Amino acid sequence: MANPTGFLEIERKLAADRDPAERLIDWLEVKSPMSEQATKDQASRCMDCGIPFCHSGDSSVAPRVAGCPINNLIPEWNDLVYRGRWQDAIDRLHKTNNFPEFTGRVCPAPCEDSCVLGINAPPVAIKNQEYNIIERAFKEGWVKANPPKTRTGKKVAVVGSGPAGLAAAAQLNSAGHKVTVYERADRIGGLLMYGIPNMKLQKEIVERRIDLMREEGIEFKTGVEVGKDIPVTRLNDDYDALLIATGATVPRDLPVEGRQLEGVHFAMEFLGKNTKSLLDSNLEDGNYISAKDKHVVVIGGGDTGTDCVGTSLRHKCAQVTQLEIMPQPPEERAADNPWPEFKRTLKRDYGQDEAIAIQGEDPRRYLVMTQKLEGNEQGQVTAVHTVKIEWAKNASGQMVPQPVPGSEEVIKADLVLLAMGFLGPEAAIIDELGVEKDARSNAKAEYGEYATSTKGVFAAGDARRGQSLIVWAINEGRGAAQAIDTFLMGKSYLPR
Repeated sequence: MANPTGFLEIERKLAADRDPAERLIDWLEVKSPMSEQATKDQASRCMDCGIPFCHSGDSSVAPRVAGCPINNLIPEWNDLVYRGRWQDAIDRLHKTNNFPEFTGRVCPAPCEDSCVLGINAPPVAIKNQEYNIIERAFKEGWVKANPPKTRTGKKVAVVGSGPAGLAAAAQLNSAGHKVTVYERADRIGGLLMYGIPNMKLQKEIVERRIDLMREEGIEFKTGVEVGKDIPVTRLNDDYDALLIATGATVPRDLPVEGRQLEGVHFAMEFLGKNTKSLLDSNLEDGNYISAKDKHVVVIGGGDTGTDCVGTSLRHKCAQVTQLEIMPQPPEERAADNPWPEFKRTLKRDYGQDEAIAIQGEDPRRYLVMTQKLEGNEQGQVTAVHTVKIEWAKNASGQMVPQPVPGSEEVIKADLVLLAMGFLGPEAAIIDELGVEKDARSNAKAEYGEYATSTKGVFAAGDARRGQSLIVWAINEGRGAAQAIDTFLMGKSYLPR
């Protein structure tokens, strides 16, 4: 422990976000790195506590108990940063995390919710530290391709290039296997590329890592939809092992009157088309869903909903409103949400900050249920009919929404974006391989083993566990790589 009193002397501080007036006119990242001294100061707040709950994420009880799902050695690299041993810090960070540049930007930081300092003070700024360590490492040229010295002669196909697929590919390649990653989109990255907008994760950052992985010998095939352009059974025959890492891409729909109206879209269609057009032509080709001058209603209060808010504001929408059916979280931990559980408190992300700066108020409305969508004679959506609700138990003891009489409201809407989460993976590949599914339509495979009911076929990430966090995807990709390596070689020296 470099500074035993650092947590008493230094206040928690994050890198300042760019001003909304500045960042809303471009698509560049909201955040920027801190200075070296400021990062060292923040590192000094780490208490090096006896039991570092921050890196003890547990899948058996997640998401209730927080901690880092990839078991980052947080106290160790904070200590190294404080001592000025930056190169050792990035080596220690890469020991458990293949992609700290991704998690340092888009992870919700469950580690901070279980920080011991956070019991009675602001927690250590762990996510911020991770971001600064990896960006310093890239700047100094310490992050380099490291191809394996020998090859095993075994071949593995990975279907899906999101965080789970990429983590598995990186690990399997390091073990000497020949890895080919198949991606149906025109660019590698999956959710990282087309699910997360540029101002949250600039695509140069994704491509920077992909370029390194190519140098290390991983083959990427884009524009190939497995199950359509190439039979997945052929992959299963041609490769020694196959990993399903397609994510949970089936969106939850809104079964209300007017759903078929023009101007009603799933959030991922809106976000994905915007990013592709941005990368292809800086939005000049018009191949995206524009929110310019429109009254936008986002249905869903999670991260994807926030990304829809931020994107709509950059399009210069007339107004954006975000509807959430759940109650507003409390400002502080509730009695039934004690430390070190994942903190279910009110959080304000970049999209809400930007809406407040432009519109003067938080765009979120809580305990609101959509009753129907109204349209005009041309079939274009014009309004969202809502009602306030209360959550109450039904005859079976289940909590269900109950409309509050007299609370009906009609909200003007030219564009409605559905950001209500995902139901599971698309079924085609799983069905073609004859893989058994669980009750939620995911590929059935035990956590820690990842083997499906079809020999030689494994599953990881959201395709196995359902919609989750990027850190759990990386955790599962690494775990699946170890399981596949064991299947191929009889034993594995890969870490999880």
